[in-house]
This record gives sequence, structure tokens and C-alpha cells, in this order.
Amino acid sequence: MPWVKSLYVAPSVARRICGKIYHVNRELRNCGIVSHMFPAYNSDMNAKSGPKAAAPQPNAAAKLHAPLARLLRPLVRLCIRSGMTFPALAQLLRELFVNVAEHDFALEGKEQTDSRVSLLTGIHRKEVARLRGAGAPVHETPAAVSLTSAVIARWLAAPEFTDAKGEPLALPRTAEGDTPSFEQLVASVTKDVRPRAVLDEWIDRKLVTINAADEIELVEAAFVPSGADDSKWHYLGRNLHDHIAAAAANVSGPAPRFLERAVHYNNISPKLARRLEARSRELAMDALKTANREANRALAKDKGGDARWNFGIYIYSEAADEEGEAKEVGKENSKENGKEGSS
Repeated sequence: MPWVKSLYVAPSVARRICGKIYHVNRELRNCGIVSHMFPAYNSDMNAKSGPKAAAPQPNAAAKLHAPLARLLRPLVRLCIRSGMTFPALAQLLRELFVNVAEHDFALEGKEQTDSRVSLLTGIHRKEVARLRGAGAPVHETPAAVSLTSAVIARWLAAPEFTDAKGEPLALPRTAEGDTPSFEQLVASVTKDVRPRAVLDEWIDRKLVTINAADEIELVEAAFVPSGADDSKWHYLGRNLHDHIAAAAANVSGPAPRFLERAVHYNNISPKLARRLEARSRELAMDALKTANREANRALAKDKGGDARWNFGIYIYSEAADEEGEAKEVGKENSKENGKEGSS
């Protein structure tokens, strides 16, 4: 042990020195370097963490680096294509870090302080004080998107609006008695919007067409938001949020909680990739329609509440991924290496 000369310093100076040492120690820990100068910080060493607070896993930050870089790459590409600059994204992330630390990592029975939020996020305490209470930047579901989704879901699920194969019927605009019609379909979901207004909007958005018999037919475009439709941005945030939230819960918890899996093959021909993509689209739509019908039937008897459920499917193919994974796998493991992967 090297000899150290004793010095007297004022208490205020000592506190500043200890604070500097602590922050250096914290940065070393964040980089995966263990330091024994100070123990891990806890604002109250005897306090029990609440249900929202969770202790960081050892070396989790280092393990997260590679998958996070891969996850963010297409989002960064989208940002650049859409005109969102790095400073704008950095400000958004700063607000999110503060908001999540403030609300999701509060200690039970303890008031969340600027200092603790600063320690959790690495953001300066003055900046934390400025950003706290601003609320999370969220995107509420547009009313038109919510109504469109509800009506289409009903059209695809309710027996009176589907044929024997479960496909949506072509509907007349109006009809007498119990004969299914577009007017009846919209009225079964909402009484606040006139069916004619919904029809005009859907024709403009190319969600439906009028056939030779003057019947309204749902087209495939109704399943895929396109063009300048605001719904595509809503579903981008909602579906990716739920997918990432499920995967994050699975890797951070003791056991997989959500189903989050994928079947993947590398080093296959473009022709086979296209054929598998087409077939997987058929399987995916069958699964979605089945889940929608069962949910719609169960909804009629449900008392309601504050729970939310989302069942999603994704399909993706390309020549090779950004990191060249397909090439790195090697031919010897390629076609035999198909499997069901999950987080």
C-alpha cells in the first residue's frame, strides 16, 4: 500500500472530492470496469425497491451494445430519410430517459428526486430539473385510425358480415331488415359518425371499391396503411413498441413471458426467399383473421377494463443483413440452420 500523507480539507471540499470520485467510479462501472473505491450507490441502502424499480444486471450494458446498434440501424435510416437530425433525436432520447427514470424506476415510498434521476440516466441534474414533469412524448391514436380499425376488424370477424370461408362480404350501401349492409356495419361500431362520411373517406383512401352491383368491397390495401395516411406512423410506433417491449421483458426477466419468435434461414436463393415470403404472408393473414374473429366474439361478453392485447406478425427478407450475417454463417451451416429463434 503506497504511503499517503494526511491532509485536512474543509467539509465542503471533501464532499466535492467524494462526488468527483463517485462519478469516476460510476463511469468505470458503466464501461464494465469494476472499481472498489466506492460501493454501488443507493439513495437509501435500506430502502426496498418498488415493483417498477429493478437493479441493473451485471454487464448488461456491455451485452446490450451490439443488439441495440443493430436494432437502431433501420430506425436511424428512417430518421435520415424523414429529415430528423441527430440533435432532434438526441433531445427526444434525453426527454425519454428522464421520463422513464422518473416514473418507471421510482423507489416504493420514496419521492423521486432530480439527483436520483440524474444518477440513473447520466443526464446533468440541472437538465433533469428542466425536463421533469414535461411528460413523455407520446402519440395518441388518431380518432380516424381508431374508428377505421374497429370497423374493419368487425367486417372481418362478425358472422353477419363474412361468408362461409370467413372472408368479408361485399355489402350494399343500405338494406332492409336484417340484411347486412355497410350502413349497418358502421352503425354496429359507432353512432357518432355517418356511414356515408366513412364510405367517402374510405373510397378516397382506396380502402374499398364499388363493384358492378353497386356493392362495397374491402380491398387488400385496407390492411396496409400507405401514402400520406397518418395511421402508418401510428402503427409504426405502436407495433414496434409492443415487439420491443415483449423482447425486452423476455431478456430481462427470469423466464420468457411473451411469445416472440421467428423462423429464419440464411444463404438461400432469392427465388426461394420470394416463395417463402409469399407463403408466410398467407399463413400470417390466416392467423391474424382467426385471432381477430375469436377476440371479436369474446368482446361481446367482456365486461371491459384497462388491459390491452396486441397480436402481431412480421416478415422480412433481404440479400444479406447489414452486418453480413448470412455470409458469416457459412455454407456448411446454411440450409440446415433454419430454426425458430427468440429473445
